[in-house]
Parts: sequence; structure tokens; C-alpha cells
Amino acid sequence: MTRIKHRFTDHKINPKTEILVIGTFNPETKANTADFFYGRQRNFLWVLIPAAFNEASLKGKPVDEKKEFIEKHKIGFVDLIVEVDVEAVANYDDSYIDGKVTEWRDVIAEISKLKNLKRVCFTRRSFGGIPNMKTKIEAVRHYCEKKKIPFQALTTPARFYSQAKQTEWTGFFKEGNSHLAELLSS
Repeated sequence: MTRIKHRFTDHKINPKTEILVIGTFNPETKANTADFFYGRQRNFLWVLIPAAFNEASLKGKPVDEKKEFIEKHKIGFVDLIVEVDVEAVANYDDSYIDGKVTEWRDVIAEISKLKNLKRVCFTRRSFGGIPNMKTKIEAVRHYCEKKKIPFQALTTPARFYSQAKQTEWTGFFKEGNSHLAELLSS
């Protein structure tokens, strides 16, 4: 077994953050070419969020451009997992690593520091095969509800881009949960 840390463990959330995006894990391995959160080739977050603000895609752009964008739009990132203990030939699918976590991030503690926070999202809608992550996210959702901070689970930005996914992400970033009710009723 090999302990693998999160690639961006030292990332600090800007205290001015208004929108927090919660993900799962980004491994610190040679095979992982991500230069920043959601920077893998098969992830479209850097297309989805800029488009929500009518801005050009940042997919494949330098880290400093992504950091300028999130600072401008008061967006923060945090992941649930700090470290996993996996076999040498690793599989980083959420359903695999869910039972391999050796250290969880205290996301609620991070949220409690964000005095300007207006909404929170988790970058997946389904929870099958990830009972431990589901428990952690349900605790975050409950905390947000108690603090009256809108929380939404979004379709993963990974694997492919679609107009339906863009509509969902734009709705969250532009209108928050009020857009979700409209989306679900149509």
C-alpha cells in the first residue's frame, strides 16, 4: 500500500469566497498532470464555470489565469480527501478511494471561516458506491442548511461537456438554487 496526498493540500481558500466548489480527490502522482483543481484533460470545469460568466474557456490555460478568474468571481475550491492509502497501481475513481481514505479534510471548518459565502456545490450528483463521501457531504449539506447557505450537488464536470451540463452549472453560478427548482420542473 502507498499513501498518496492530495496534490493541492496547501491550497488556501480566499476568505472573500462567495461560491465554494467541493470535490473529492486530486492525487499527487507523476501520472496526474493537473496543474490546479480540475485541471485534468478529461475535466471540463474550466469550460463550464467561465461560460457561466460569459467568459472564454480556461481549459488548458496557465494556473495564474485560473487563479485570477476565481479571485475575480470569488470562487473557492476544497476537496473532501487529504490522503489515501492505495495499492501501487492505483485507481483513483471515487468508488475505489472511498474506502481508502486515511485523512479527510474538515470541510465544515473551512466553510465556517468564509463569512461571505453565498452558496456551496459538490461536483457530483450520485452517491452510489461512495458511502463514506456521502456521509461527509451529507454533514456539509446539513451544516449549510443550518446556516442558510444554499447547497447543491451538480453533475460532475468530468468525462464530457454537454449543453445540459452547461445549463445546470450556469444556473448554479448565476442564480443559485432558485434555478434548480426551475430546471427540475421543466
